[in-house]
Amino acid sequence: MTRDQHPISRKDIAEPALKVLYRLHNAGYEAYLVGGCVRDLLLGIQPKDFDVATNAKPEQVQKLFRNCRLVGRRFRLAHIMFGREIIEVATFRGHHTESKESEPAQKHSKQDQEGMLLRDNVYGSIDEDAQRRDFTVNALYYNIADFAIYDFANGVADIEQGVLRMIGDTETRYREDPVRMLRAIRFATKLSMRLDSTVAEPIHEHAQLLQNIPPARLFEESLKLFTAGKALANFEMLSDYNLFQQLFPQLKNYLKAPSEAPYQFLRQTFTDTDTRLAKGLSITPAYLFAALLWWPLQARMEELMFESGLPPVDAMNIAAADVIGRQMQSIAVPKRFTIPAREIWQFQQRFERAKGKRVKTLLGHPRFRAAYDFLLLRSATATPLEQKKLSELAQFWTKQQEHAPVATAREDERPAAKRRGRRGGRRRKKPDAANKPS
Repeated sequence: MTRDQHPISRKDIAEPALKVLYRLHNAGYEAYLVGGCVRDLLLGIQPKDFDVATNAKPEQVQKLFRNCRLVGRRFRLAHIMFGREIIEVATFRGHHTESKESEPAQKHSKQDQEGMLLRDNVYGSIDEDAQRRDFTVNALYYNIADFAIYDFANGVADIEQGVLRMIGDTETRYREDPVRMLRAIRFATKLSMRLDSTVAEPIHEHAQLLQNIPPARLFEESLKLFTAGKALANFEMLSDYNLFQQLFPQLKNYLKAPSEAPYQFLRQTFTDTDTRLAKGLSITPAYLFAALLWWPLQARMEELMFESGLPPVDAMNIAAADVIGRQMQSIAVPKRFTIPAREIWQFQQRFERAKGKRVKTLLGHPRFRAAYDFLLLRSATATPLEQKKLSELAQFWTKQQEHAPVATAREDERPAAKRRGRRGGRRRKKPDAANKPS
């Protein structure tokens, strides 16, 4: 598609991406915008990221940019940093075969018994690279040399028809990288596309392959699914295809009864997340994971109190460690999120016990607002037995904020405090020369 046949203009492309494209081009290499950013620009969506594909090897890219670092084991990538913005540059991928002892290591790929690619540093041409892409709508390349779009898999036609198709054999592609099943759901909801039958039907059979994916990678994928404004749609679609159950195994039993409180609690969590994002408010994964693991936490607490006679506070602390530990086996949630999540849980007990001066203390706590929102969520989706108690508790803390509005914003909404000195404390004044001891 020549420049006059498509709507993409260089003014729609981030300046750092243009700098990368032009420097590669001026150095004699091929340079293309590729994948989702081209797709989104064609759909009139402003891309969040701009990815570049080139025939330059990662080491050659690094020589052109001082602000470049090489990352990745499965496939070597160049990350070019412009402040907080990163332009990812990938060398054209080639067709791969299983390794042979006579071949040098960099000339082959490596797969496990399930067919998942463990190493994929095989370079090729742009034609081969397009065939290695996952979906047809992602095999689109914008050439900085002539401003044309190269469509290798009829991706533009699929965009117009609103259908998501896989390049190559779907089952093989899912085995190579099971995360493609999550990407299929995410693209379908984000782009309002339907899954082609060849894409949708194998998901049920291969959903368990997600258990082979490193938990750290699934954490990143979970953020893309649930913190981009389509959390509810992704939750429902993932559940239908048995993928949500792979990400959160402890929630399997709570998805069997959509009319009951636990399912409604999860659904309301994702609805609230989407609403906050639509209003331009920030969200924190800590709150999200606190909500997702709340019901498994309650079940484990009851089990500990019944078996060992532990008081609620001790039971919660032990249950929290158990539930988070189990979740880390599938999604590796960093401590910067699990610690606040545990504080949100602990606040639910403190809300019930607080009296007198402790009420004011809680109101001034930096985690109060998130914990209070969590209490409202519990009240809105409570079981009939808990409805009255939680409703009264929520009303009490609402009134307390009217009398003493100390913490009116959630912690993730507040601007960062100004630092004082190197350690954040007050700087000591130097003594005057006249007051120095002789």
